Amino acid sequence: MITVRKASERGHARHGWLESYHTFSFADYQDPRHMGFRALRVVNEDRVQPGRGFAAHSHRDMEIVSYVIDGALEHRDDLGNGSVIRPGDVQRMSAGTGVTHSEYNPSKAERVHFLQIWILPERQGLEPSYEQKHFPAEERRGRLRLVASRDARDGSVRIHQDAELYAALLRGGEAVEHRLRPGRHAWVQLARGRCALNGVALEAGDGAALSGEAALRLSGDGEAEALVFDLA
Repeated sequence: MITVRKASERGHARHGWLESYHTFSFADYQDPRHMGFRALRVVNEDRVQPGRGFAAHSHRDMEIVSYVIDGALEHRDDLGNGSVIRPGDVQRMSAGTGVTHSEYNPSKAERVHFLQIWILPERQGLEPSYEQKHFPAEERRGRLRLVASRDARDGSVRIHQDAELYAALLRGGEAVEHRLRPGRHAWVQLARGRCALNGVALEAGDGAALSGEAALRLSGDGEAEALVFDLA
């Protein structure tokens, strides 16, 4: 079964410096029908104006993944980490027992467009940690590149949950397929462009939940960028 979450149906917040779309309930947007999917709790599509950002704030007991689509995002935290996240980078922060961080758009001219993803950890009270890796476009072009996993295999960042995250860049006519083991589920988030998921049309910002499917197939319609979550 495939259930599509249309981009136009998401929660929406506009704060002047920030425009955010919420696939699942978040902050002032609360909908008991959309509280997450399996261990996937938050998928926010954020656009932050130049020179603005999220001031220092705290989280705990959450795996937080940032994926930049366009622009750059500057990160600072009380673990001593400081970095700039750009397209192709995947940042993972395990909030665990508590971490304070800030995220800013360092550009003076361009907005940053990124996905903020929260995954419930396999257990509470983990030691806070941070990781960031770059996955070049050629590694994601026409294939599903593993970028986050429980065992950090194939150079992916480590997440503390029985979940895998893949990223793909597709041109028109390109297709990728992912087999789902019995009892597994999947969430597909289309970051940009258009594609078909097992024949179902998806537009930028759309998400889709898959349960009881043996496999998923994504075929590009023009340029498309997609994330695939394989979930217990």
